[in-house]
Amino acid sequence: MRKILLLLALSLTLSYSADAKRPKQPKVNNIIYMIGDGMGLGHVSMMMLENKYAPTTFDAAQNIALIKTYSANNRVTDSAASGTALACGYKTNNSTLGQTPDGTHVESIIAKAEKQNYASGLVVTCYLQHATPAAFYAHVKSRGENDEITKWFYKSDIDVAFGGGMKYFKRVIEAEKKDFNKEIANMGYTLHTDLKDIKSAPSEGKVLGVYADGYMPSAVSGDRGNYLAEATEKALEILTNNVKNQKKKGFVLMVEGSLIDGESHSRNPKGILAETRDFENAVSVAMKYADAHPGTLVVVCADHETGGLSIPSNKTDFTLPESGIGYAFGTSSHTASLIPVYLYGAGAESINGIMENTDLSWKLQELLGVGNRAAETAAKEQK
Repeated sequence: MRKILLLLALSLTLSYSADAKRPKQPKVNNIIYMIGDGMGLGHVSMMMLENKYAPTTFDAAQNIALIKTYSANNRVTDSAASGTALACGYKTNNSTLGQTPDGTHVESIIAKAEKQNYASGLVVTCYLQHATPAAFYAHVKSRGENDEITKWFYKSDIDVAFGGGMKYFKRVIEAEKKDFNKEIANMGYTLHTDLKDIKSAPSEGKVLGVYADGYMPSAVSGDRGNYLAEATEKALEILTNNVKNQKKKGFVLMVEGSLIDGESHSRNPKGILAETRDFENAVSVAMKYADAHPGTLVVVCADHETGGLSIPSNKTDFTLPESGIGYAFGTSSHTASLIPVYLYGAGAESINGIMENTDLSWKLQELLGVGNRAAETAAKEQK
């Protein structure tokens, strides 16, 4: 009996020792998921160079990882497949949103969080039915199904959404001979359309801010003002108040610098710099929020790289004091390059190395406590 008791005591001691050594799961209540569409390392390097090497917001990252971006059917992804990977944790075919190649619907981190009493939001510079934001709420075979995507938005429980897309929002409702403003109000949303005064939007509740028929104006035009940073700040204000007053666990906010991609397709260095700096301003807002609100994780990444942007020397003679640099593009399309992930705040230390874009999604779901890859995979296999 004495030997049995000694063995039991030793077993308990070893178990306690193993638990003590096991790293504690960081407490993450809020995730600010920031996606620079088309933004690769070359884009961030361009901003650094043009800032004369002054520190950028990206330099404040507390950890950095790399993600692979290929889709289920192509080594070079589009925004729909990569958006689905980042939002839902599943590879799918190019053009497909929120479902696997066989048509099985998969839920995003936002949809899962909403079911577990979290608030949610989207802030973009494209239209809200575009590929990346739609990956967080829609399930369609083709990203071009804008009316069907809009219907999925109306079925969602998203608290706050800022961006363009008014023509789609209106068309779906008016096709049923219904009054647009009345129907939006019936869904519980306050509609906000004053681009020049985002700060006048409500500070709580469900808010739909739509500021363009399609895409928002470009940053280089100046017509968008400081929209992305201000909309991010307002969305965080709304979500914070909703969490506090509606007794939510926390929130997930996705913010996209959508038009970095378009300027990269056009191989326009001036436009790329303007859009990347604009996105950086929004990242700065998110990081300041994380500083003031413990339990907030800021994740900055991209869905893919666009343009094959490189920064070559103008001369091959490196004995000269300055050779100059230029901006060169390998393509007007997307590339298969690895994408950097910048992490800041609660849990930043727990995402490391080179991973699949789907792995990043699952890690975030698990940090927030809304998704478990092993359990979901096992459940699917049993069906």
